[in-house]
Amino acid sequence: MSARRVELSRRGFLTGSLLVTAGTVLTTACSTDPTGGSSSGAKTTLNVWYHAYGETGAQQAALRYATAFTKANPDIAVKVTWVPGDYASKLYSTLLTDAAPDVFEIGDFSEALARRGQIAPLDDVYGSAKSDFNTNAIESVTVDGKLYGVKEIDDVMMLYYRKSVLSKAGITPPTTFDGLVDAAKALTTKKNKGLFVGNDGIGDSAILNVWSNGSDLVTPDGKVAFGSDRALEALKGLKRLHDDRSLLLGFTTDWWDPAAFIQGVVPMQWCGLWAMPAISPALGDDFGVLPWPAYEAGGAPVVRVGGWTSCVNAKGKNVAAAKKFVQWLWVQQSDLQKDFAESYGFHVPPRTSVAATAKKLSAGAAKETVELAEKYGKHNPGTWETAVSSAFNATAAKVAGGQGDPAALLAETVKKAQREIDKQLGR
Repeated sequence: MSARRVELSRRGFLTGSLLVTAGTVLTTACSTDPTGGSSSGAKTTLNVWYHAYGETGAQQAALRYATAFTKANPDIAVKVTWVPGDYASKLYSTLLTDAAPDVFEIGDFSEALARRGQIAPLDDVYGSAKSDFNTNAIESVTVDGKLYGVKEIDDVMMLYYRKSVLSKAGITPPTTFDGLVDAAKALTTKKNKGLFVGNDGIGDSAILNVWSNGSDLVTPDGKVAFGSDRALEALKGLKRLHDDRSLLLGFTTDWWDPAAFIQGVVPMQWCGLWAMPAISPALGDDFGVLPWPAYEAGGAPVVRVGGWTSCVNAKGKNVAAAKKFVQWLWVQQSDLQKDFAESYGFHVPPRTSVAATAKKLSAGAAKETVELAEKYGKHNPGTWETAVSSAFNATAAKVAGGQGDPAALLAETVKKAQREIDKQLGR
């Protein structure tokens, strides 16, 4: 599940923690303080944080994995803390206190956590299995040559389209941004819009347009790259979608939920692979998947690859045990990695050998999506934190809405984003 939709989709989940020791769930608590570990005979109690996944069964799976780990390692108790609401804010504030978890997951990876010494390098956790992780999974957690996390799942985001609706309208699935704009306009009626990218009309479309026009967001050495002429051209192109009024705005749920697509409110929607288990039963074979099209003919289509990464608190008291847990679950247990990727929504296992054995991802639109990720996948840079991304998206919205001079707006945003990135990098 994408990190950006966590705080929007969580209802009805257990708030608090479950302590697993010697393979058994001992207690529940609303506190985040581990309790009961010593009574089990365990020498160490790990506090492991997860955001509140929206997929049914995910929480129970996390508990099963903890139970299996403590059965194999009875000297280490595991407390699973399930965190609903604004996970990122709760995590970052707690990391500054003595209640910080030993192991925690993060969505889009943050270089700043590594540079501030808050997460431990995990090169020794990978061992010889490093070569089995896909390139995206390795590159996204690498800071100055060291690996600071282990990817749990890859979340692939792409365009869904209704085959029958496009066919009836005589529209070929678009391969360029011009084609997407034209298709969205042609498919817009008095009752329906042609495309849904997010309730704000921006969603991921701004970064996708920048990427698909041969520019980038931030360079590997921390220089803002979205101020280029090609990036500006791509952002200005978004105005056409807004001027045509072909975008669905203000739906009851946002882009991460497939409801608008399933209900026929839109024939094209930017969403994620996680939604396919809901889309397939509802629409059968009447849907297809596409990358975000190249901005111009001959350009590069894009799919965004997000997901969740397991990290170890470098300042915790149980670093060695925490590394052992991460290694056991996310490096050694291929059957559990496959279960987590296939059974609670669809996600791609970051290990290529595990992905190759995931049967539910080996046919149809799911297989196409995996192939799109391998061919066109891009991840947000590790410096793409809230202050930077929010400034960029706000400017994209202004440009798309025709508010102000695009070049001046972007130039000012580049300066602001560079200041924020320099702070992250301690420059």
